[in-house]
Amino acid sequence: MEIVHYSFFVNAAIAIALISVVAGIVGTYVVARRMLFITGGITHSSFGGLGLGMYLGVSPVFTALIFALASAFGIELLSRGGRVREDSAIAVVWTLGMALGIIFVYITPGYNAGLTGFLFGDILTVTKSDLVVYAIYVLLVSIISIIYRKEILYTAFDRDFAIMRGVKVRLIEFFAIAIISLTVVLTVRLIGIMLLLSFMALPQMAVEVFNRGYNKIVLLSVAISAIGGFIGLFLSVYMNLPTGATIVFILALIYMFARVLKMVIPQKSIT
Repeated sequence: MEIVHYSFFVNAAIAIALISVVAGIVGTYVVARRMLFITGGITHSSFGGLGLGMYLGVSPVFTALIFALASAFGIELLSRGGRVREDSAIAVVWTLGMALGIIFVYITPGYNAGLTGFLFGDILTVTKSDLVVYAIYVLLVSIISIIYRKEILYTAFDRDFAIMRGVKVRLIEFFAIAIISLTVVLTVRLIGIMLLLSFMALPQMAVEVFNRGYNKIVLLSVAISAIGGFIGLFLSVYMNLPTGATIVFILALIYMFARVLKMVIPQKSIT
């Protein structure tokens, strides 16, 4: 237990708590709108921005955000009106972003050690400045989700009903895409591109096994994310394993346990 006195461990634990809040809020919307594949396209296309940032010698986070936003709205424009199937548009953006990222990394002189951190994450290297930036973002997302709770709820579950209630659905969807893109870019620094989707989806899927209420899914997925994150953090340090991968593995076990529990007690539910 001496590990809890080290600053890198404390920073990682705080980061997990913050990520859990964002994963609960944004991840629930993503799962409810069935946007996991789109989010995957945004996540992997941002790799092109990371490579560009390294090539130009500027902040990879800034260039990755530009790529993420461009890919999100590119998917929207390509698939609008049924001219291109949405899955085809996602595949184009996904592969293009990854290809550009590989090219930029290849032509960048020297060895890019930081790239591994963006791909696989290294939450144990999180600094206090990282936590401050992410905490501000968590606060912003939380305030927006509270103020526009009903509009987000209507849009997430029934777009046509939301339009009938006078909700500015296009505006909500625009901000949702922007927030998802920003979440992707800020979170890859902590848990990596390869693991972000699992962290945003598995807790929500585990809760949905027993409960379909939007607000309850948000709250319970935050709790599951935090619990799985802390367990994974302790195990990774104790067993000398990659922290991000260990956390996702624990979250996957929680989801599988929920499915088994549902089969054992099919007539009961957690409310």
